Amino acid sequence: MLTFIGLGLYDERSITVAGQEALRNADRAYAEFYTSRLIGTTVADLEAHHGIEIEVRDRAGVEQHPDDILEAAETEDVAFLTAGDTMISTTHVDLRLRAHERGIDTRVIHGVTAQTATSALTGLQNYRFGTATTVPFPYAHGADGLPASVTDTIDANRADGLHTVVYLDIKVGHERTEEDEYMTADVGATLLAEAYPDLVGVVVARAGSPDPLVVAGTMTELAERDFGDPLHLLVIPGECHLLEADALVELGGADRDALDIA
Repeated sequence: MLTFIGLGLYDERSITVAGQEALRNADRAYAEFYTSRLIGTTVADLEAHHGIEIEVRDRAGVEQHPDDILEAAETEDVAFLTAGDTMISTTHVDLRLRAHERGIDTRVIHGVTAQTATSALTGLQNYRFGTATTVPFPYAHGADGLPASVTDTIDANRADGLHTVVYLDIKVGHERTEEDEYMTADVGATLLAEAYPDLVGVVVARAGSPDPLVVAGTMTELAERDFGDPLHLLVIPGECHLLEADALVELGGADRDALDIA
């Protein structure tokens, strides 16, 4: 059996009760933290809290060389752990399909996602979000300015009156720095301000933690702010219902006059 478990958004306690039970009953556990990670904990704390050793795999160890994980799951109960919800990334879908090809039973135990937490924290309704996008570090995509994938997504969503979640790049052990690097919201806003200086954005910082932060402003304004420790993301509101506008004003300090209100 191969059980995919979403760990939630912040620390070793963010997992669901069902996920905790499955992890503690597993014979062995693997994890990846290159798609995202839990800022509020360490692997050692996860191991101590759940009473199991966890082998962390890099991208190659999951995508190119997962045979030992699959071989173990043929005869043992194996847990595969990720931050957030476990099936958000195609990496994990691919691993699940490889398990099925071998006749291995799988199950999925979900965790809270950044997007659902963002909807809850900002008051923007989840069904009114369009396609999400990611702002990469400039060195990662090898060109100046924003990639067309970012501006095209934002423009298409705005044309349809939809909100956009803008994820900010994460590089785990990148060869340029050999350290984990997390784009902060002020850096993301600086890049977005090149194309959208007066567009209202909303910063969501440390969703799932005891002290999440929600701050609204123009991209130019947000580029000048410090939002503290990661993880951060940005939301670009589309056309807002009255209740959504009320929430952005009350919860994020938005300028009502700057919002597009239906």
